[in-house]
Amino acid sequence: MQIAFDNSYAALPDRFFAPLLPTPVKDPGLIAINRDLAALLGIDADALSTPEGIKMLAGNAPPEGAAPMAQAYAGHQFGNWVPQLGDGRAILLGEVIDTNGQRRDIQLKGAGPTPFSRRGDGRNWIGPVMREYLVSEAMHAMGVPTTRALAAVTTGERVQRERAYPGAILTRVASSHIRTGTFQYFAARDDKEALTLLTQHVIDRHYPSATGPLDLIRHVTAAQARLIAKWMGLGFIHGVMNTDNMSIAGETIDYGPCAFMDVYHPDQVFSSIDRHGRYAYRRQPEITVWNLAQFATSLLPIMGDNRDKAIADATEAIHEFADIYADAWEAEFAAKLGLTAPTEGDAALAYDLLKTMAEGRADFTRTFRALSGPSPADAAQEFADAEGFALWLPAWMNRVAKEGSENDRMERMFAKNPALIPRNHRVEEAISAGLNGDFAPFHRLNKALATPYDLALENADLSLPPSPEERVTQTFCGT
Repeated sequence: MQIAFDNSYAALPDRFFAPLLPTPVKDPGLIAINRDLAALLGIDADALSTPEGIKMLAGNAPPEGAAPMAQAYAGHQFGNWVPQLGDGRAILLGEVIDTNGQRRDIQLKGAGPTPFSRRGDGRNWIGPVMREYLVSEAMHAMGVPTTRALAAVTTGERVQRERAYPGAILTRVASSHIRTGTFQYFAARDDKEALTLLTQHVIDRHYPSATGPLDLIRHVTAAQARLIAKWMGLGFIHGVMNTDNMSIAGETIDYGPCAFMDVYHPDQVFSSIDRHGRYAYRRQPEITVWNLAQFATSLLPIMGDNRDKAIADATEAIHEFADIYADAWEAEFAAKLGLTAPTEGDAALAYDLLKTMAEGRADFTRTFRALSGPSPADAAQEFADAEGFALWLPAWMNRVAKEGSENDRMERMFAKNPALIPRNHRVEEAISAGLNGDFAPFHRLNKALATPYDLALENADLSLPPSPEERVTQTFCGT
């Protein structure tokens, strides 16, 4: 395997990470290779598919030039402070410069225990690997900043959770794996030198126009505001928005108990560990601001000697989230409603639709997709009670009529409102088959989700909502 590593994080001091090799597995086997992503990274996908390549993807044979490590970080988990977390089941192989000139991490998730495993086994079972592969690649196809999946392999070993499951490893690609919790780790140790080095590393890598810690807060705040607006526009619920799961790069990271809503409700929760709805759909913007406050607090020690001024400046920077998010949310939903030039009243039109959808128990994705078509009134079929929708529809039709031709409207809306999402019951169906060694449903779903705005006739069933017996009411993190 020839991979042109260019490892910058490994040049930071030793306390940023623990260098170690992945733990070899018994009998690795290939589930999937993302050939398009491999090409973007300048990696030969055919070589990845060979026995030697599969050994590398399983951690049995780290390639030349790699700098394997587990990264250190801390975090707030459901609001509770944990001073040391770190990569407990993931090992960063190294970094490459892709064909677009962007720096990317290549990480093996499920590669064995590390010094941060906290008595865990450091392994992944096949369910979370398949889920993250499917959902992260679907998010990428829908234009959401995200980590991506390069490959998935089986290990030939069993992983003990509620019972013994087949083990698997995901090869994950990210702009970086630096998190809010990375800054918290060093702030908690009063390590100003590390905070300064980390800040400069992030600026150089992600926000080269930032002029210092305060400006970095502004950049990260803006990136997070735009990211969450995209989540909201797709009915996506992350499920575990802990500060160690918040990427400084503004990418969606750590697809554990994530889910897409079928029936819309703003208080929807799927995560089995989110017992009080901290990370419910509607609370995601609010929680992001809370996480940003922890990020800014971590930077205060290197923002000058006047702590009161540093707090005031950081607070002002985080308060910029509200306007940036509001603009991004309004633009997102205006586009979903076919409106090219948002005007006063358009946001209220979108909010009214969402309220009506919640009251009428309408499917989030299918409602917007039906509105996109030649007969928008057909969206009424997605409502258990369509009375409110019938009252809302004329106002929208009058508004969208001012936007140009009907064909142009449909073209815009079909390009914004996906026909296919990784519906929870379809992901579970693929996982169930994979547990028995049948990856055909996984590959079919993954291929269909690569073009989420184009519904091929043979994939029409993948766009259907779950039947009552297919409904998934809880999702799990897999650890």
